[in-house]
Amino acid sequence: MGKYLLGKETMIHITLAAEREVDPATDQLGRDRTGYKETMSDNAAWDAARGCWVLGEQASSQRYVVFSWNGKVRLAAEISSLGKVRDGRSYFNGTILPPGHEVFDKYVGKKSPVQNVRNPVTYFTSPLDALGDLCQCDCGKLAPKGRSFLPGHDQTALHNRVKQIGTVADFIKWFDIVRG
Repeated sequence: MGKYLLGKETMIHITLAAEREVDPATDQLGRDRTGYKETMSDNAAWDAARGCWVLGEQASSQRYVVFSWNGKVRLAAEISSLGKVRDGRSYFNGTILPPGHEVFDKYVGKKSPVQNVRNPVTYFTSPLDALGDLCQCDCGKLAPKGRSFLPGHDQTALHNRVKQIGTVADFIKWFDIVRG
C-alpha cells in the first residue's frame, strides 16, 4: 500500500435516512433500496448506502467513510476509489471494515461523531488521524503516520521473510547473491 492523503486529517461521515425502496431501472447504481434499516446485513447496508452523494473535492483524499443512522454509526468502510454518476454525484468503492479494525472499533455501534446536521455528507476530525499507512508486516493494522511498521513489527516482517528462504544463514547467502 502506498501513502494515503488523509485530507486535512478528517474522515467522511454520511448520515443515512430510513430505508426506502427505489426502482432499480431508474436508480443510478441499479439498487432496489437506499437508506438504512437495523435488520440489514452489512453487505446490504453498504449497497444501499454507498452512493449517490454530492461529494466535494475533499472526498477524493479520504481513506475512510462512516455511515450513521438514528445517531449511531452503523457501518465503516475503507475507500478504494470514488465512482461518478449523473448530476455530479459520486459513489464509494471500497471494503467494509470488520471488527478488530481500528476505525470499526472506534466508531461502529457507537454514537455518531457528527450530530444534528442538515447536510448528510460531512467531515470530522478523528483521533485516528495519527495513523497512516498499513503496517508493512501485513498484520492489517495501521502504523503511526510517517512510519512503515508498528513498533516491533519490522522484526516480525524480517523474520517471516527469512523463513521463506530457510535459515538465517540461507537468507544471508541468498541476499549476498542477489545483492552481488
